[in-house]
Amino acid sequence: MQVGVALGGEPAGPIASGSQAEATSEAAVEISHLRKTYGPLVAVDDVSFAVTEGEIFGILGPNGAGKTTTVECAIGLRSPDSGSIRLMGVDPQVDRAQIHEITGVQLQSGAFPAKLRVGEIIDMYRSFYLHPADVSELAGALGLADKRKSYYRSLSGGQQQRLSVVLALIGAPRIAVLDEMTTGLDPQARRDVWDLIEHLRDRGTTVVLVTHFMEEAERLCDRIALIDSGRIVALDTPAGLAARASGTKTVRFHPSVTFDERVLTRLPEVTAVAHDGHNVVVTGSGELATAVIVAMHTAGIETHDVRIDTSTLEDAFVRLTGRHPHEAGDEPQV
Repeated sequence: MQVGVALGGEPAGPIASGSQAEATSEAAVEISHLRKTYGPLVAVDDVSFAVTEGEIFGILGPNGAGKTTTVECAIGLRSPDSGSIRLMGVDPQVDRAQIHEITGVQLQSGAFPAKLRVGEIIDMYRSFYLHPADVSELAGALGLADKRKSYYRSLSGGQQQRLSVVLALIGAPRIAVLDEMTTGLDPQARRDVWDLIEHLRDRGTTVVLVTHFMEEAERLCDRIALIDSGRIVALDTPAGLAARASGTKTVRFHPSVTFDERVLTRLPEVTAVAHDGHNVVVTGSGELATAVIVAMHTAGIETHDVRIDTSTLEDAFVRLTGRHPHEAGDEPQV
């Protein structure tokens, strides 16, 4: 699949000024003290973050944590109870027309009349924008070039999901908000979409990505806000979040000969040395793998089948929320 697609039309119209904050080259999205309730249920509770222009910013959390409510408030689909929101300096509750021009949105669920053709849907959405993207190349990049004459009802779930991404990007947005964009896609299609999103970022588009796929978040996101029970519990790079899961690292290897463990225990990076059958398991921190391999080489000992285990983003997710990414729960839909 070709993903080097020419998405740009002309830039969106000028950002509104006056009573609204002027857009800066630093902040594309600014959310401050956002709160949203549904009766007694607090869906979003004092959420604040800023997204830099050209950044892929991830929102990660268990189902029902408040992720979708946060982005729906951000794009003006829901009215927050309190707090402030600015997209390129524009208040989505004040200037919906301007928000429409500068943002593209793909939500978790959506549907079209069964007998509309894919090309009709794409052309209709294209007409909504002053400077749309090249729809032929965009549809081709997402594997829908040969589906323009197909009825919507004939599309598979994965193809419907790809169409929703096409429609989110068809206006050549300055900010793309994508909520579970690769749900239902096969592994190759998912990676093709990832390539497209990286291409968007390289062209300067800001992407706000809601996902529960750990691999997706680790590959794409520059920073991630981890939300649980309506609040941000951590905000960091994927590597930074993973590091919070454990301050330790593990190196496992098979030595060529038996050796004095003091070769390793005297290293400042090493906290423990253990044995698992014929393997040696070294626990520590810092540049542990390098220190271990160099020390063994200096002692004239070869290290075979070296395996380095470090904490992952999923480890951080479990530690910080107490749940696994796929645990059930329902996001309030009001």
